[in-house]
Amino acid sequence: AALLAIGLVVWLTRAIHLDGLADTADGLGSGRPAARALEIMRRGDVGPMGVVTLIVVLGLQVASAAVLLGRPWGWLAVTLALCAGRGALVVAGRRGVPAARKDGLGAVFASSVPVAAAVGAWAVLAAALAAAAWLTTGWWWLGPLAGAVGAGLAAYLVRAATRRLGGITGDVLGAAIELTAAGVLVVLAAG
Repeated sequence: AALLAIGLVVWLTRAIHLDGLADTADGLGSGRPAARALEIMRRGDVGPMGVVTLIVVLGLQVASAAVLLGRPWGWLAVTLALCAGRGALVVAGRRGVPAARKDGLGAVFASSVPVAAAVGAWAVLAAALAAAAWLTTGWWWLGPLAGAVGAGLAAYLVRAATRRLGGITGDVLGAAIELTAAGVLVVLAAG
């Protein structure tokens, strides 16, 4: 059920976020200067760093979702974790985050979200995750912890991309979504 649930989400999004995850892993993992790393990310192929990253992140998502779906209200926790993944966009698009290129999705999102709006969005997500954690584990505090881990992973990725690439790209946005969802799922499943 967990594999089908994660697979359905991937299918509905046309795997665009996973493509971004693989491209970001290849670009950041290449060790090349920013311009060359951005070229690597723009290519259509997937290198070894991208493949391994996809396996690990999808494995974490599926294994964690399997644990959660075995619990009462687990479907709610999985759904909210996937929604929290999309909350990575407000972290990546917050004011002060530059775009790596002048074109593309990263340029549209970069610095478009006021910091207060990003904090407010994650406060709402943390509250919803607290309710899901309470229903699935009896420990409400796992929800805000999961939210903090997810937002932290997104912020770390954005920082790494900004340092190495000069800012975010559409691929970095997709990677942030997948990493954040994985982080939230792992914490909720650990409870």
